[in-house]
Amino acid sequence: MFEDEKIKLIEQMPEADTILIIWVKLLAQAGKTNASGYIFLSKNIPYTDEMLATIFNRPLPIVRMALQTFQRFGMIEIDEHNFINISNWEKHQNIEGMEKIREQNRIRKQRQRAKQKVLSAPSNESHVTSRDSHATEIDKELDKDIDKENNILSGKPDDVSSEKDEIPYKLIIDLLNKVAGTKYRHTTVKTRSLIKARWNEGNRFDDFKHVILVKWEEWRGSDMENYLRPETLFGTKFENYRNQKPKGGKRSDPATDDQYAGLF
Repeated sequence: MFEDEKIKLIEQMPEADTILIIWVKLLAQAGKTNASGYIFLSKNIPYTDEMLATIFNRPLPIVRMALQTFQRFGMIEIDEHNFINISNWEKHQNIEGMEKIREQNRIRKQRQRAKQKVLSAPSNESHVTSRDSHATEIDKELDKDIDKENNILSGKPDDVSSEKDEIPYKLIIDLLNKVAGTKYRHTTVKTRSLIKARWNEGNRFDDFKHVILVKWEEWRGSDMENYLRPETLFGTKFENYRNQKPKGGKRSDPATDDQYAGLF
């Protein structure tokens, strides 16, 4: 952080130490809010300067000066509704690392439940050996799952040869990033699990393309534009989005529709 040119410039300003503390507190608050870099009291209530001065326990004039400095340096963005967003939020977070931790915690809990189910079954001497063997097999299978997810996060190719169709994770996320101007990664565990779930339901690339384009067309330029992200588009409402007609009344096709010229 302190090698950043903007931070070095701030260090030469009056009240530099307080401004830097406010910056660290903003980052921490954004992490607490957990909304891709946005900071707010609730989805409908942004923080005011006075609120932040109270929360950060710093003088109001210094908080205002800090926010103005961060905005001028492009470190934060404040929209027309006064919602604060940390610019380039992913730069400040190990996104893939956090996803990896969450996924491994989920797998550990799954392992614990599976072993408990096996070992808590009605027992007699003839079944003890088979039960223990079954629990060991569960451990081995779950270890394979962890290794697979680690390979994804480390950039190693994922083994999808056993699937009926290879899932085009990168193609789908590249399309989303180009349309929405985002920078999501196709290697993120949560994103891949969402795409795979929809793929296993029988959806294919054209369905993902339609959902991305129809929601971009509907949400662009509005507050909902912030929800053009994998967890929203590829979640449980995917089928509803897939059946939604665009404004023109037909499936959106960037190859033929003039309104998407320049996007691809």
